[in-house]
Amino acid sequence: MPLPPLPPLPPHSPRTAAEAAERAGIPLRDDRHAAVAATADHILTVVSRLRELDLADVPPAPVYRPDGR
Repeated sequence: MPLPPLPPLPPHSPRTAAEAAERAGIPLRDDRHAAVAATADHILTVVSRLRELDLADVPPAPVYRPDGR
């Protein structure tokens, strides 16, 4: 059974992207703030879709064997 959806996060603004980069210690030029905000929003959208997958019948990774045994 898939996990219930999380409430949507507010979109990142160039300012919030700059603040997050600063907190992480990542130097980020002013002209990159908008692109980083858009990329972060896209990543969060993709990850939220992954949460919708029903993986109940998928065994955990440690039991995977490439030889199929």
